[in-house]
Amino acid sequence: MAYYKFTRSILEGKPITLYKGGEMWRDFTYVDDVTRAIALLLPHPPAPDGNWDGLLPEPDSSAAPYRLYNVGSRRPVKLTDMIGLLEKLLGRQAIVECLPMHPGDVEVTCADMEPLERRFGFRPEVRLEDGLRRFVDWYADYHRPNSAFAAAPAGGGPNGRSEAP
Repeated sequence: MAYYKFTRSILEGKPITLYKGGEMWRDFTYVDDVTRAIALLLPHPPAPDGNWDGLLPEPDSSAAPYRLYNVGSRRPVKLTDMIGLLEKLLGRQAIVECLPMHPGDVEVTCADMEPLERRFGFRPEVRLEDGLRRFVDWYADYHRPNSAFAAAPAGGGPNGRSEAP
């Protein structure tokens, strides 16, 4: 998880590696949205779709008893913007090491949520800003005795909250 690796490196004063100078966009998803989607799907085990056509396949249908669903925010964010939010929450600047983009990597990721929304009405709820704040608070609590947050207020991270991500 990029948040964790970047947070640890920023707090330890170690460089973070950004490919293509961070000029890449990612569809970040908060863990609560993922668990809500899974909980929504559990009571609905997939069944074979008798109307499935191998010449015109749909990603949320199959002749076999399985379905694939993307879970994401549908709001790609530039990596440098995400890191800027993280720096603000941590109160520290990242040391950035830029490398060329990996062969085979993509510049933008964005989950196609249409099948999950159409079939189950699912929409992600947690915005990146809120998810990162919750993550930083959780990280502070989790690493309390040995972390840079040792002087943070009791019961939470830099914002005094302690909810788990």
